[in-house]
Amino acid sequence: MKSLALLLIKLYQKFFTLIGYGSCRYYPTCSQYTKEQLLHNSFLKAIFYSFIRILKCNQLFAGGIDYPVIKKCFASPLPLSPKHSHPHSITFWFVPKDKQSFYVVKSFKTTK
Repeated sequence: MKSLALLLIKLYQKFFTLIGYGSCRYYPTCSQYTKEQLLHNSFLKAIFYSFIRILKCNQLFAGGIDYPVIKKCFASPLPLSPKHSHPHSITFWFVPKDKQSFYVVKSFKTTK
């Protein structure tokens, strides 16, 4: 179910956002917010939070920055050693909100 929803969001972002000219009142956009919710939460929780977000995306709300919030327990980090030091690309940053909640911030690709 998640993969179908992610495919629909990808199609929406590629083709239908051209009609709206980036009219979302929030950053990240509602479609990107939904995509990040689906990647990091259960399907029902992601749909619920995305529905609330889409309801708030109108002229009655100020808009602004509204990153997705997830609850996650991370395992202890691996020790840094030459064996574990191969390069990785960072896709998301998890910024602490409180003890077990994190903001999900997408990492931008760097250009050289």
